[in-house]
Amino acid sequence: MTLTGKTVAITGADGGIGQALCRYFGAEGAKIAAIDRRPSVEGFAERLRSEGFTAEFAVLDIGDAEAVARSFAALAGKLGGIDVLINNAGFSNHPTFARTDPAGWRDDVNGNLNGAYNCAHAVLPDMINKRRGAIVNVGSVNGLAALGDPAYSAAKAGMISMTRSLALEYGRFGIRVNIVLPGTVRTPLWNERAAKDPNVLSTLARWYPLARIVEPIDVARAIGFLASDNAAAITGAVLPVDCGLSAGNIVMARELTLEDF
Repeated sequence: MTLTGKTVAITGADGGIGQALCRYFGAEGAKIAAIDRRPSVEGFAERLRSEGFTAEFAVLDIGDAEAVARSFAALAGKLGGIDVLINNAGFSNHPTFARTDPAGWRDDVNGNLNGAYNCAHAVLPDMINKRRGAIVNVGSVNGLAALGDPAYSAAKAGMISMTRSLALEYGRFGIRVNIVLPGTVRTPLWNERAAKDPNVLSTLARWYPLARIVEPIDVARAIGFLASDNAAAITGAVLPVDCGLSAGNIVMARELTLEDF
């Protein structure tokens, strides 16, 4: 996958998808800059090093542009310039519009969309100088359809537009920018929900044509491809990694056709 020796910055590194990404890219020979707002990312970076990977960490709120600039400069000083940025960090604290006040809306949009912009802004100058680089944004199927969490969804929709704008503007410098859109991913959050309701994942699975939800490694492999030279001609792409959820409404289709296909 031609990732050996490259420095890969991964936000949200201590989450379910983030940990899978760090281990995936580490196994491909990349140096890992693990970024998370939770202090536990330090312990995770230590575990990565104990597993034989090269890893540094930053405890960082990516919604703070000045802190992002400082932290990325420090990480680049330790690992070398950032070759690949994976804007993986994301969260939602407001499941419905009625439960979203103005402050909550600003917080969700800042943490999801503005944070991704801040990180891209921090790495682009060095990528321009080197005439190469890859940015892979982690959006969501929520950016394509109303599936709850309206502030988060609006931010993820904005990430799709930002991805295309970056791809258009910076392609001439050899910088590729793409976005993946995961569906429901089996992260610790969903495992916690399954502990409360053992049927929740099987209930969700019936909406997915592949009859299962997404595993973190599914997302990591798709991002690994887009970040690698094997995707050298791909930029501005919007790639669902959702077990078929965005292809259509399979539950409705079964009811309309009276067929359990």
